[in-house]
Amino acid sequence: MSSNLPQAIEIHLRQKSRVLEVAFADGNRFELGFELMRVYSTSADVSGHGPGQEMLQVGKREIEIKSLEPVGNYAIQPTFSDGHATGIYSWEYLHWLGTNSESLWRQYLHRLHAAGASRDPATMPTEHRSKLK
Repeated sequence: MSSNLPQAIEIHLRQKSRVLEVAFADGNRFELGFELMRVYSTSADVSGHGPGQEMLQVGKREIEIKSLEPVGNYAIQPTFSDGHATGIYSWEYLHWLGTNSESLWRQYLHRLHAAGASRDPATMPTEHRSKLK
């Protein structure tokens, strides 16, 4: 592993506030909302198999992380309350999510609005997805 890659040194799962707190060796510390992590999952069923194939995730406001498993020395794999468990979050990806969380969140809200979709599970079935534009 390159010394230039971010290295997580501390991880806390905060169930009540629904955030994953990650501290990195470079001094950065991020609080990543479970919803942000879920809607920006690295799995193929969310991110697709290439540019333009991303799937908009809806109804994830109340999402929880039920478990968190280490993947080697480079990543974690959460299991979300909706059963989603295929995304692997490398330290590099978690650092990127933390660094870009505000703009990513704005983009997500914009895409939801444009699709007429909602963050609320009661508004739409959890399994509903529409193509990102």
